[in-house]
Amino acid sequence: MEGQRLSLGSVDQDVVLDLADNKQASVSVADKGKVAVYTLGCKLNYADGLSIRKTFEDRGYAPVNFEDGADVYIINTCSVTEKADRKCARIVRQALKYAPRAKVVVVGCYAQLQPEQIAQIPGVHLVAGTEAKWKLPELLEEAGSSSQAVQVVHAPIQESVDFKPAQSWGDRTRAFLKVQDGCDFPCTYCTIPLARGKARSDAMDAVVERAKRLVAEGAEEIVLTGVNLGDFGRGRGDERSLGYSLAVLVRRMQNEVPVERLRLSSIEPNLFGDDLIAALLDSPRVVPHFHIPLQSGSDSVLRRMRRRYTTGDYRQLLLRLASTFEGVCLGADVMAGFAGETELEFRECYEFLESLPLAYLHVFTYSERPGTEAADWNPVIPVHERLERNHALTQWALERQMKFVKGFSSKLVNVLFEQDTYQDGDGGLKMRGYTPNFIRVECDYDPLWVGASVPVHLGGLLCRESEVMLRGTILS
Repeated sequence: MEGQRLSLGSVDQDVVLDLADNKQASVSVADKGKVAVYTLGCKLNYADGLSIRKTFEDRGYAPVNFEDGADVYIINTCSVTEKADRKCARIVRQALKYAPRAKVVVVGCYAQLQPEQIAQIPGVHLVAGTEAKWKLPELLEEAGSSSQAVQVVHAPIQESVDFKPAQSWGDRTRAFLKVQDGCDFPCTYCTIPLARGKARSDAMDAVVERAKRLVAEGAEEIVLTGVNLGDFGRGRGDERSLGYSLAVLVRRMQNEVPVERLRLSSIEPNLFGDDLIAALLDSPRVVPHFHIPLQSGSDSVLRRMRRRYTTGDYRQLLLRLASTFEGVCLGADVMAGFAGETELEFRECYEFLESLPLAYLHVFTYSERPGTEAADWNPVIPVHERLERNHALTQWALERQMKFVKGFSSKLVNVLFEQDTYQDGDGGLKMRGYTPNFIRVECDYDPLWVGASVPVHLGGLLCRESEVMLRGTILS
């Protein structure tokens, strides 16, 4: 099965996170049995998935690795692309190979958008929509073990009005803290508003307290996540008129949460304003790594997408960030083959990317999503042309990433190492971590520094498992 991949070099928007592959998880059998969670998609889905698993742990279930065989499998889906939809059935089949008698539950965006379609997948026991996924232990008990019919618990997305907190539990290095959900932006290709509902946020005090608890549990880095993080406190679903912003939250995190590193997930370019930049400059805990979705480098395509900025706006923002934050790593999402994208518009996009100080791209191929405005537009770009454009952008991104990473060779930088270990081609044991600006580094394994931050001398370029990294030598 695919594991957690959050590498700087990822060019696939469908990041797969095997949540059960957690070395901190207990594998003893509890009273209620064993539970495994498999999540597809973004960092926000990752936080949701771990929090869903925690609801089972609180009821007496023991978390286990996906391949170890569970009594309950939770498949937390994404529906950004058609590829993400197709993965769901494959993972159901894989789960039942490991545990033929297991109850398989499907939740997430795909479950909200296409519950009846999922119910047709052989082996699925329960399908739960956006609201219902937070009540899975109770729903499974109500469904009982004798029922042969697939249970579908689904409500209109308009009923998803309350913010449900979520975070990654038990991660000793990087913790994902969900602070915002939903989206009010009507992009013509996107299903997120249909699957997640209105933009809504957690209360400021609640975020700070949850962050403090994560630090007390050992988190060295906190990643603030949301569907539309830059809209924190300002969404249509924030009926209390919260009156605060991401900039205010960043300042409070700097002043009140003693975490070594604070990282922001994706922020829309039109929401990356002067107030946020000023807060970042005043907050040395925030690392110099910003992911800012672009989607297209053609103004005519951006208009059809109903994005809220121009290429000129985007370039101005990135140039400002590059000149303001030393060593900053800037990343973007780019879509290949959007509805009606001409060869000229694709060329405009390619040439626009050349003018930007980007370190990496997440490139993904456009696929028509049911319920979106662009799904029925003509002309339709042939799939082979979409894939060719994806390949061209991916090759460009790889070259740009290698150039960015090589620029830090021979530098001395603090690296925060993760729990996992890896074997190199010669059987040697390695450990990996990230610099503040999200460069992946591999060093010889040293148990003293697992889950810790330590000065590392960065060496030469290393490409392994489709990742671009640097070799490193720990200075202890």
